Amino acid sequence: MRIIENFHSKIYKKKFFIFFTWSTRILLAIAFIPSGLKKLMGQPFTILGIDNPVGFFFEALYRAGFYWNFLGFMQLLTALLIVIPRTAFLGSILYFPIILNIFVIVVAMDFKGTPYIAGLMLLATIYLLFWDYKKASRIVSIVFER
Repeated sequence: MRIIENFHSKIYKKKFFIFFTWSTRILLAIAFIPSGLKKLMGQPFTILGIDNPVGFFFEALYRAGFYWNFLGFMQLLTALLIVIPRTAFLGSILYFPIILNIFVIVVAMDFKGTPYIAGLMLLATIYLLFWDYKKASRIVSIVFER
């Protein structure tokens, strides 16, 4: 753990990494806005038919009604939280399970190309959680403390 703490301390104050972190937050937020808006407004996400497994999957989610809107709301809320300095860590915490779920879905359903994008978004989220290493380590120690 000492190695991680030392590495974190070295990069945390460097301007390049501060810029990279904010750029990552902004890009991740932008990535959730279009799909989140479509879901929140109750619109279908894809034009694929139900004869396609991917189209069938999204149609099932779309027909779930309120759950579809909830997914969109959470994506938009997460996008907002991740770019506000005071709530950026909370945004990263919320972003992680959402993007992990998306990554598992696109890999399991064999989406073409999308696993690379979702995988990079997942790595970016892990980076943001590492960026707030001190906060994250406190939460982990509280959760696993007996």
